[in-house]
Amino acid sequence: MKTIQEIAYHIRIDILKMLNAAGSGHLGGSLDLVEIFTWLYFKEMQHRPKEPDWNDRDRLVLSIGHVAPVLYASLAHAGYFPKEELLSLRQLGSRLQGHPCRNVQLPGIELAAGSLGQGVGVAVGMALAAQHDHSPQRIFCIMGDGELQEGSVWEAFMSAAHYHLNHFIAIIDRNGVQIDGTTEQVMALEPLSDKLKSFGLHVEECNGNDFFDLENTFNHIKSIQNQPIAIIANTKMGYGVPEIEGNNQWHGKVPNNEEVVRFIQTLRK
Repeated sequence: MKTIQEIAYHIRIDILKMLNAAGSGHLGGSLDLVEIFTWLYFKEMQHRPKEPDWNDRDRLVLSIGHVAPVLYASLAHAGYFPKEELLSLRQLGSRLQGHPCRNVQLPGIELAAGSLGQGVGVAVGMALAAQHDHSPQRIFCIMGDGELQEGSVWEAFMSAAHYHLNHFIAIIDRNGVQIDGTTEQVMALEPLSDKLKSFGLHVEECNGNDFFDLENTFNHIKSIQNQPIAIIANTKMGYGVPEIEGNNQWHGKVPNNEEVVRFIQTLRK
């Protein structure tokens, strides 16, 4: 755990530096997903950074595309491309655009993400193909909780349950806030677990910012058969930087030079 916590710490530093250099981007969600991405890329997923198109790899579909910084930083730390490239985020001609893009030849990108609500449908299609091919691969779909206000998400969930897609694992970043306020103010989601279960998903709930809780959850879902899985990962927007945790004003705000220095000094380890 000490090693993976150290990786997460450095990924957070890179996210802060990336957004500061870019002058734009989405900080809050990128920070609160660090533990989840670190666990997936360094503990959970079967993948080969030196062979990114390996056919039997587990696939990570980032449906909430605007938190691309955490995906890029995780891929770089895992060895998909040089870490030095991270500071090119959102620059003209960079492979690291504001939302993940497949046609720029950046290894590790499974989906060109942007329009919220679409990634889960793509992930369900991938899981259906894996089932058809009797493949061991799993499809992890990272979603925002505000994204669940899209109707297409629930159509995709219904399809996943209909086809008994245990290859499909939705991970919902339940930080409770979105760009205009809390999810419950904008369009209430609760009782979220009951809604997901009613659509035929097996539901787990955990602390998405705690590696021990993530470990227990991912170990438990390995026994689930013939049923799609939804993990409600309770997080704090901006987690790791106590000064901004839970503040939706940091959804799309970037730190200035002074704030980057201060935030790094106060990072949770």
